[in-house]
Order: sequence, then structure tokens, then C-alpha cells
Amino acid sequence: MSIELKNVTKAYGGVRALDSVSVRFSEGKIYGLLGANGAGKTTMLNIITNRIYADSGEVLIDGENAPGNDRALGKVYMMAEANLFPDSMKVEGALKLTQSFYPGFDMDYAISVAQKFALPVKKKVKALSTGYASIFRLTLALSSNAPYVIYDEPVLGLDAQHRDLFYRLLMEKCAEGEQTAILSTHLIQEAANLISHAVIIKKGRIIRDAPAEELSGAAYTVSGPAVRVDEYISGRQGLLSVTSIGGLKTASFEGEPDRNIPDGLEVSGIGLQDYFISLMNEEEGK
Repeated sequence: MSIELKNVTKAYGGVRALDSVSVRFSEGKIYGLLGANGAGKTTMLNIITNRIYADSGEVLIDGENAPGNDRALGKVYMMAEANLFPDSMKVEGALKLTQSFYPGFDMDYAISVAQKFALPVKKKVKALSTGYASIFRLTLALSSNAPYVIYDEPVLGLDAQHRDLFYRLLMEKCAEGEQTAILSTHLIQEAANLISHAVIIKKGRIIRDAPAEELSGAAYTVSGPAVRVDEYISGRQGLLSVTSIGGLKTASFEGEPDRNIPDGLEVSGIGLQDYFISLMNEEEGK
């Protein structure tokens, strides 16, 4: 059981938003879909949910072709923008409307989540603040009980307490085996402990697709005087990026560090966010 893209390409004019992308989102995991602005994340998600069509390639949901297939597409819920609802509709009405489209929607759970976030259900959807609009959207997503749920920047405008509450609710939901989550976020450091698998996209191509734990231990940095770091870099494979501040320099490498590091240099591991940044810098030639 999975969502699978096979050699999917989508271009706008002469620019390829997705370039022969192949990726599988298997059931029971929390995926982190990571990439800079314009990397192709939103295009990929919109193709999965049939909001736009790919120029070529296949999109399969549990083995069925997804485009135009209501049965297959009904298994996927994507966090909708609040403005998709009528201007006069209140939050409680939007919950009921969503329930009518998704038979598995858990109204009792939705009310419980709304109460935990202090979401004003008597208020009009269009009158919600940015933070509460995000809470409203994630309440719908968490309660949909769709097998596959896409969270596109779900914590926009949320404070630290509310972000933490969402992360805990999502982990509980996925731990029950009821939901596969695809989390598209720029808050990589916060989500690192939540994500079980990371898909990193750059300029329309998947550049990494692996368990998050594996990627977190996939690189290291060497820091120290610029001259000493340059000597270490010389002829060495796996260089991702180099940054300089004054007379100091830091180089990021993919792989494991040497056992014997020259005196005057400091070696440290890097987490998922720093690894992501190093990959982006590598791609940009920084």
C-alpha cells in the first residue's frame, strides 16, 4: 500500500518543475518532503491530489492509476486553504461539510482537537487569524482519517506550544497505524524527531530519499583555521560545502570522518537540518 510516482515530469514554459521524479510513500510512516522554495514540492503534492496533471509519468495510489480516479483519490487528504469555504461559513459548519465528503471523518475527534487548541468553532472561517487558520486546517487533516494525509506547511503562524501539540497529535495518529503522513515543512530542525523518512527535492529532482536517521548520520563538519581546513579538503572526496568567517573555515563532508584528524581541526556530526543546508549549498556551488 503506497502512493507512488514513476518518472513524473511537469514543466511550466521552459522550466521543469519536476524532472523524471520517482518516489514511493509507503503506509505507516511520517515522511518529510524537504526542499527550498521553488524546488517542486507543491507541484508534486498537487499532482498527487489531481489538482494539476503531470506532463508524463504515472501516479499510483495503492496500485491504481490516480488521475481522474475518485476511488483512489478519496484515500488522500491534503490540507486545504481556509478560503475554499464560503465566506459566511463558520468553523463548525466547515467541520460538518468536510465530514460529508470524507465518510471516515471523526467529528468527535475533531471537536476534541479544536478544544485542545482553543479553536473558536463559532467564528467564521474567513475571520480566523493566520495561526488559527492553520489550526483549523490541521484539525480537518488530523480528523479526516484518510489513509494518506498531506500536511503542507501545517504550522504556519503557530507559536511553539501549539506546534509541539500538533507534532504530538500527529505522532499519536501515525503510531496507531491509521495514517501515512507527508509533511512538507521548512522547520526541519523541529520536525527532525517526528520524521521517519526524508525525501529531499532540489530543482525538480529527488536528490535524497532515505530514513531520516540515516541521513542525520550521513555527514560531518571539519572546522578550524582556513589554511588547515584547505589542507584537509585537498584531494578528499565527499565535499558538500565550505563556509568561511574571518580566518576560520568549516567544510561539510558526506560520509564518516577519518579516525586521525590533524591537530588544530575540530570534527562534529551534523543533524538533518544542517545536512539539508549543506546539500543546498552544494547544489548552489556555495
